[in-house]
Amino acid sequence: MPHPIYHIDAFTDHLFGGNPAAVIPLLTWLPDQTLQAIAAENNLSETAFYAPEGDHFRLRWFTPKVEVDLCGHATLAAANVLFRHEGFSGDRIHFESRSGTLYVRKKGDLYELDFPADVPQPIDPPAALIESLGLDPMEAWQGRDDWMLVYATERLISNFDPDFQRMTRASKRGVVVTAPGDEVDFVSRFFAPNVGIPEDPVTGSAHTLLTPYWSKRLGKSELKARQISQRVGSLQCRLDGDRVLIAGQAVTYLIGQISL
Repeated sequence: MPHPIYHIDAFTDHLFGGNPAAVIPLLTWLPDQTLQAIAAENNLSETAFYAPEGDHFRLRWFTPKVEVDLCGHATLAAANVLFRHEGFSGDRIHFESRSGTLYVRKKGDLYELDFPADVPQPIDPPAALIESLGLDPMEAWQGRDDWMLVYATERLISNFDPDFQRMTRASKRGVVVTAPGDEVDFVSRFFAPNVGIPEDPVTGSAHTLLTPYWSKRLGKSELKARQISQRVGSLQCRLDGDRVLIAGQAVTYLIGQISL
């Protein structure tokens, strides 16, 4: 049976930038093992699947190895598909997910994700984590799923070449390294070898952790962010109580179908 598939570059205004995600709309859910096999076949950092559920949609995300609780760029990609290609006529999409209720609003050429904030907690980082990066951070924090290490300059973030074998010994979904930006409020990179993604190009969900930290540190609720992977991604972030609003653009690269 054929199913449509979309390949979307998220958090960018041009092709081959930002973070690519596959999006597959469904009418009814396929078996979990089939969803995971499709994600492995796509071999992108995330494949998003959504299906109608009453007056909203159920949204799920898979890396090539595992299902994850939250993914920002693939949520933005799914909204792009619904608004631009699948005939969604409202101005706000309601998704239900393993991370609760999520919303995406269309605001001009931006898609604004409305996600729960992940308030960081200070930690003493595992030795294997620091060894994997080769440089002690100024501060270390943790969120629900990720470690967050804070450094002094954007140049340090750009120069990291992690030892991913050592990094996998630190049992979290991922590691976000961050510093003040030269041209934006803050920059980051995100590493997640434990879920099959050595480096994720642009990680929306990590900004639910980054935004509360940088909002408090800089004393402002609206922030401009850049994830300085090789592909680079641009994000506009705003702390709104216990929610984080993350806005970015998306570009459609491919429309096709898969046969199962």
